[in-house]
Amino acid sequence: MAFAPFDLSGRVALVTGGNGGIGLGMARGMAQSGADICIWGTNARKNAAALEELTTYGTKVSAFLCDVSDEAAVERTFAESLAFHGRVDGCFANAGVGGRGGPFDQMTTEEWNRLMAVNQSGVFYTFRAAARHMRERAQNGDAFGRLVGTASLAVVMGQARGEHYAASKGGLVAMIKALAVEYARYNVTAHTILPGWTVTEMTEGPFSNPKFVENVFKRMPMRRWGQPEDFAAIAIYIMSEASSFHTAETFLIDGGYAMF
Repeated sequence: MAFAPFDLSGRVALVTGGNGGIGLGMARGMAQSGADICIWGTNARKNAAALEELTTYGTKVSAFLCDVSDEAAVERTFAESLAFHGRVDGCFANAGVGGRGGPFDQMTTEEWNRLMAVNQSGVFYTFRAAARHMRERAQNGDAFGRLVGTASLAVVMGQARGEHYAASKGGLVAMIKALAVEYARYNVTAHTILPGWTVTEMTEGPFSNPKFVENVFKRMPMRRWGQPEDFAAIAIYIMSEASSFHTAETFLIDGGYAMF
């Protein structure tokens, strides 16, 4: 018999950037554990493919086009998601963009703002809508919520030529710790996930560089790259009743890279 608290039947998880990579890996795991899934993405083709796959797990699934850097789009799409699912129990702010590498002292303001618009403002818009919904539900006697952000190994290790990316993800950790404190009274927990080097579309550039692969892989204690499915179990745990007394955590999932 499976551990009962890990049964997510009746729960609804919203995953931004849920049509690929780590976001889809988390969505798969939660769907297989019984959760209904709502994914947001900016690519209609990828949304459709993810929707088709996730539907095979037998739960209610939706996919919406949404650019999280657009405040009005986030408010509108959150309302549409609520209309479709009736509730949002977990909000996984996973949508993000990578930095365009270059010397810090030559970084343009446009590049800084491009990245912050998605990785910080986009998370703010998304969490604000979700937290408002979760607080209102709690005040009406239905107290439950999960706020989860996808950060990066760059939070704990210096990333040369990626200071803007590291800053955006470090700010996410600080935001989530504050949310954990403020919303605990509503039975809402908040966590950050820090992925290590994982095979996704965002990492296609580094992984296509033989020098990068040679230098980084030998520092990987587990002798393999992360895969999207490596993030399914942590999403299930966070969404479950088993984690109800656990909040403000920073989950580093990197195959031991940061320790070596």
